[in-house]
Amino acid sequence: MRAAFAVLLGLSLSAVLAQQASAYDAYDPANCNGAGEEKRPITVSKVTARPRINFVKSPYDDDFTAATCPAATKACQKRDYLVTGNLVLAGASRGEFTCVSYQSPLAKRQNWANGWLPTAALTPVAPMPSPKAADWTGRWTHPGGHVEIKAGERGKLRIEGEMVVPTARDFHNGGFKAQVPLQATPQSATLAFTDDGSSYGDDCKVRMQRIGPWLLVVDNAGCGGAGVSFLGLYRRGK
Repeated sequence: MRAAFAVLLGLSLSAVLAQQASAYDAYDPANCNGAGEEKRPITVSKVTARPRINFVKSPYDDDFTAATCPAATKACQKRDYLVTGNLVLAGASRGEFTCVSYQSPLAKRQNWANGWLPTAALTPVAPMPSPKAADWTGRWTHPGGHVEIKAGERGKLRIEGEMVVPTARDFHNGGFKAQVPLQATPQSATLAFTDDGSSYGDDCKVRMQRIGPWLLVVDNAGCGGAGVSFLGLYRRGK
């Protein structure tokens, strides 16, 4: 009798978990998959909370037991945290929270931490106004890849990017090339372009901004193989 009850309990539990899994919606606005998942423009923000701020859960965290999250409760607080001064990529907001992505600038490979943070703990960082050619040019590096920007003909910038993302057995790569007119005006602090057709054609779209000493790169995930993205803050080589 006990064995039969145990089997029945196991089947019931499996049914509940299966029902929960089938109800999972990655596009639920309460679920933070990272700033790169959002359709709205990605911005950069600095963590200003002191001395640190913990990430906040999405409803599907902890095996679907965080249905009331994100919320300002201890139950919704993750162990992972960021410290004052960390820069994050900020996406959509929900109530008092903003969906962010963070990667250590010292990382050797892409390893993003995604989650909600209290919006009050963040301060937006404005792009560099009126960047000139010298502000863009150089070799900019990011875990797994780089972007090289050179002065081109007739006031244009020659831009080329390469990215390699390791997989369990192999790797996926990506790239883009373009010549972009330089417009150094407060209204044109962004370089936005499409690959010139030699790499991934019209499917690859890229946007760049100068943020402090960094180069912010945002793409549409159409510039390479599966799982390849140029998203991130790049540092300029010496």
